[in-house]
Amino acid sequence: MFSAPVITTPRLRLRQHVASDLELLCDLFETARSHHMGGPIPRKQAWRWMASEIAMWDLMGHGAWGIETQTGMFLGQIGILQPPHFPEREIGWTLLEHAESKGYATEAAMAALAWGWEQDFPTLVSYIAPQNTLSIALAKRLGAVHDPDAALPEGETSADTIVYRHSPDADGSSEAYA
Repeated sequence: MFSAPVITTPRLRLRQHVASDLELLCDLFETARSHHMGGPIPRKQAWRWMASEIAMWDLMGHGAWGIETQTGMFLGQIGILQPPHFPEREIGWTLLEHAESKGYATEAAMAALAWGWEQDFPTLVSYIAPQNTLSIALAKRLGAVHDPDAALPEGETSADTIVYRHSPDADGSSEAYA
């Protein structure tokens, strides 16, 4: 069984999800705050979605991490994911409301990108709802560039999703994130 590697940063730990993470994320997905992530969706559907992202570690060697502070407070999720309907590997993130606007998403994403570059992924994308200005700003902070020619997830259009491309050249070498 392959599990998520633990990655530490000065303030955070990216680690394998635990059941209590899913409960908090399911709570989020039942609210209007999840509208940029395909929500709100029923708890049962959210649980299955997140469980599949965790299972990707076993099946594909990448997947979702829980994000927590060094003191153990759960903040959200970050992952390098490629479900069957995604044409490319995506780095995606979601934070609980109490964790927003504190730099946690940037710190976690930089660590996840560094891990991805260490795996020799040549590129990663972020599929973002066009109205999700916070995620677009984060993608740009990370050095990603809008890629209007990139393939979209199956069933989505440019009205639903825009693509930001991350690459080691734009984001820096893995040493930049160490």
